[in-house]
Amino acid sequence: MNTRRPQRFTLSIGDVARRTGLATSALRFYEEKALIESIRTPGNQRCYTRDVIRRVSFIRAAQRVGLSLEEIRAVLDDLPAGRTPTREDWDRLARRWTPWLDERIAALERLRDKLSSCIGCGCLSLDTCALYNPDDAAGRLGPGPRYLLGDSLRVTSPRVGIHTDAE
Repeated sequence: MNTRRPQRFTLSIGDVARRTGLATSALRFYEEKALIESIRTPGNQRCYTRDVIRRVSFIRAAQRVGLSLEEIRAVLDDLPAGRTPTREDWDRLARRWTPWLDERIAALERLRDKLSSCIGCGCLSLDTCALYNPDDAAGRLGPGPRYLLGDSLRVTSPRVGIHTDAE
């Protein structure tokens, strides 16, 4: 947080809250986490430059796709200080996240496609688990819903005598 005199074109915390749809407490939290920065008036009130609205909108969009505040801060740290980010700045940030978002989309598609069948969690509570996860083969891959996480295993079930490709 800066304690310099506010610039001519600054917004109060209430103005930013109204423009972004966030509570003022959320803006203070974002500032505490070094995601945004305020300027202090001589009366010690927070005010923000207009580029904060774009940053807050970016933060909210990034959170909606599942990015942590630490991941968001790491990317925002690459934005220029003291000026509104350009289209090129935002394009550069978007390219950094494309591989991560592609993997997230693939994981969600796997979840959607396999939601009604055995999810490979090893619980053996569904009737179909004997087919998709015989003898808890997914358990050998580690904890959690292994097949939804993208693991696959060619298993042979001695109990049913079949080979299956678990995906």
